Parts: sequence; C-alpha cells; structure tokens
Amino acid sequence: MIPIKDKNPSRSFPVVNLSIVVVCSILWLYEVSLDESSLNIFIYNFGLVPSELFSTPHQLLTHMFLHGSWLHIIGNMWFLWIFGDNVEDKLGKFRYLLFYILSGIGAGLIQTFVSFLTGSEDVPMVGASGAISGVLGAYLYLFPHARILALMPVFFFLTFVEVPAIFFIGFWVIIQIINGVLTLPFAGMGGVAWFAHIGGFFVGYKLVRLFRKKAPRW
Repeated sequence: MIPIKDKNPSRSFPVVNLSIVVVCSILWLYEVSLDESSLNIFIYNFGLVPSELFSTPHQLLTHMFLHGSWLHIIGNMWFLWIFGDNVEDKLGKFRYLLFYILSGIGAGLIQTFVSFLTGSEDVPMVGASGAISGVLGAYLYLFPHARILALMPVFFFLTFVEVPAIFFIGFWVIIQIINGVLTLPFAGMGGVAWFAHIGGFFVGYKLVRLFRKKAPRW
C-alpha cells in the first residue's frame, strides 16, 4: 500500500520535519554528484558499518541522513512528510527532533546486532528508514484511528481506499517482519535493512510514551 495523505490536520507548521526532508535531499544530491569511487568512500565513512561502529560511532547518527537510490529517498521522504508532521505537532519541535534521532539510533543498533548474527557486519547501511519507522510507531500510538488515504492493489487494479492508521501501519509492520525473516539467509548480500525498520518501529512506539509525558510543549 502507498499512502497518499492522512486526514489528520496539524495545528502547527512542521519546521523540524521539513528540515529533515531538506537535509536528506541536499545530501542525496551531493551523493549523486560523486563518482563511484568517491561515493563508496563517502558511504563507508558516513554510512553505518557494523564492524567499524566502535571506532566510528558518528555513523549511528550520519547514516540516517544518507540514501542509496532515488526510490529509496523518495519513498522515505514521502512517508516522513505524511506521518511526521502530526508527531512533531504532538511532541513539540525539540522533543520531536530528539525522538527522531533516538529512533534512528535504536534502529541502527538493532540492525547492527542482526548483522553480526548473520555475518553481514561489513555491509554498510544508509537511510532514514529506521528513524521514520520510529515515527510510524509514534503515529500508531498517538493516532490509531486517524484515516489514511492509500493506493492499494485490489485483484489486478490499484484502488484508492481509506483505512484507519492502525490497519495501514499494522499491515506495514507485518510486511516488514515477514520480509525480514525471509531474507535473513541473504543478509550478507545487502539489500533492505528490514530489522532497522522493525526495530525502529518498536523503539518509536515505546519511546513516544516517555516523550509525551514531558512538559511543557516546545
């Protein structure tokens, strides 16, 4: 399913959410300007390489602002734009930024653990997917009944459907878990970091409860 929009208007302008989209987009344009050799060096310096984590801990932060393809960044930024504004509105600007970063770090650590278990600790990971998965977890906790307009395949046709967030995000989580389990034997070949998605979602779902209790709103 592809989300088109949510019917859950925000009360404030999503400054932090928009800033993350802009930063990721600028860095992606920088990535595509590099030749293959320079790009590989850049990814291994600022992507998350599990085997080098203790010597380069900054990668836990920097990896979540890099991407691997046009489809990767467009998909991530689209999900962030649709779901992030409401979470930012609920938490406040500063707390949302901190929540986003911690969700991304949590997702990266979980994927790192899985990488060591599967012998893929030398494969670099890039992308905001883990942090955005945390945003989805927060959205599900905060707005389970918000209506999501999505494009969904029905038999052989794509159809617009309106479903509650608990259904849309719940279905998304199930897909991540299934794909994560099925692709475990091939983790060393790279591809999608499914356990960053899964880990980020559950980190965000739990973490938002702590952030929501803090006051006042910023």
